[in-house]
Amino acid sequence: MRCADRWHDYRLVDCTCSEKLEYWGKVSLVRPDPQVIWKTAKKTPVWDKADGHYHRSEKGGGQWSFTRRLPESWQIGYDLITGQKLTFNIRPTGFKHTGLFPEQAVNWDFMAKMISERIASGREVNVLNLFAYTGGATLACAAAGASVCHVDASKGMVQWARDNAASSGLSDRPIRWIVDDCEKFVAREIKRGRRYDAVIMDPPSYGRGPNQEVWKLEDCVYDLVDLCVGVLSDDPLFFLLNSYTTGLSPSVMAYIIGETVGSRYKGKVSADEIGLPVETGSYALPCGSTAMFTAENIWKDISWKI
Repeated sequence: MRCADRWHDYRLVDCTCSEKLEYWGKVSLVRPDPQVIWKTAKKTPVWDKADGHYHRSEKGGGQWSFTRRLPESWQIGYDLITGQKLTFNIRPTGFKHTGLFPEQAVNWDFMAKMISERIASGREVNVLNLFAYTGGATLACAAAGASVCHVDASKGMVQWARDNAASSGLSDRPIRWIVDDCEKFVAREIKRGRRYDAVIMDPPSYGRGPNQEVWKLEDCVYDLVDLCVGVLSDDPLFFLLNSYTTGLSPSVMAYIIGETVGSRYKGKVSADEIGLPVETGSYALPCGSTAMFTAENIWKDISWKI
């Protein structure tokens, strides 16, 4: 497992009985997590006095309760391994989320390092970030010097990403902000002849298509990845697929990347779980998986485990 263990403003303190206790800056939150199936004893009294607690409902969804009045939003920072600092605006949303998946920091570092090294060699890097949410990967790539096309179907998420870019001092970077259905956008980019040196995909487990049809990632991910190969440049730097879907193991994701991207370009395909270290435990909390194709000519110089 690759762990996002370089955080200073985020801490996963403890996890048990389907919940996790976190600090987002100075704000403590308890949130549900389906991976936490163990029932160990709680190891800190902070559980009982957390600032916020998201309670799931048996009917679906849930709601927050708070022990003190929190600001509408607050900021936390992350220092990329390449030296740039990112700043994110955090706020509890209606469905347990906060606007950031901290385990993705391990991928931000990896992408930033790859981009920095290619740019140092005198080459430009154009990145396509699909299902881009609030822009963690977008900001990491832009901070490292890439031009980025950020695509998400939610207007609110794209605006949140733009706010994060402003907070990070990246508003003047070459970022295209696109509100669109990702699959339709990629199909149009192929027709327009646009090409990208890197593609990032972090699709939801479930979603709705342009005609409101329900789709499951397991049923659609191969076709989606195969379509996106059509926007890669002649010498792609990387292709990253991330998933929180338990039905998609790292090996399955690696097979998909290998049979699509890896069959057309020379490079390395790898996959692993990603996670977060637990302060009060001896293990890490699994938080999904990442599969990646990486260009052959840079694989020798960059370790998968930063």
